[in-house]
Amino acid sequence: MAKNTFFITGISTEVGKTVASAIVTEALEADYWKPIQAGDLDYSDTHKVKEFISNAKTVFHKNAFSLKTPMSPHAAAAIDGIHITSAEIKRPETINNLVIEGAGGLLVPISETETILDLIEPDDKVIVVSRHYLGSINHTLLTIDKLKQAGKTVCGILFSGAEHPTTETVIAKMTGVPVLGRIDEEPYFDKMVVKEYAELLKESLQ
Repeated sequence: MAKNTFFITGISTEVGKTVASAIVTEALEADYWKPIQAGDLDYSDTHKVKEFISNAKTVFHKNAFSLKTPMSPHAAAAIDGIHITSAEIKRPETINNLVIEGAGGLLVPISETETILDLIEPDDKVIVVSRHYLGSINHTLLTIDKLKQAGKTVCGILFSGAEHPTTETVIAKMTGVPVLGRIDEEPYFDKMVVKEYAELLKESLQ
């Protein structure tokens, strides 16, 4: 049984979930697990996070499903002739903290009846990664509202990309969810940059 489980979800795809997952993993020296990987199997999100981690404690757990096509999991699974159910996705056993990275946004289908939301357990501490773009306030508020309606524990928001104070202020005010920090638009990310962010984030994750 993991000490604490942090589930990283995003308001959309390509908002910085993988870098955020690496930073949270490094901050807690937690284990990392991506239940469903769709596409890029030779350079998966697990490979990327591995490259960013400095500590020797983190264990990287195997995907429950590794799908060949970079599409929504339900569609990628159909191409591979697989049917995914949340019941088949068994969490890895660890006594460490565990960081779980979702796929895309909260309501990305894993089958015709289930979404990423169905993989989140009531005790999970959900971190929502938000990135500013036209429509991102709506996407962030909808994501957090849906999590609350489903009885999930939203422990914080991580903003990713260029700072946008008016957007971030209204999101924090309207959701009442703590802002854990920001991941700036960096020229590159490597172990050192991730470690610096991890140090900044450590306190707000305790």
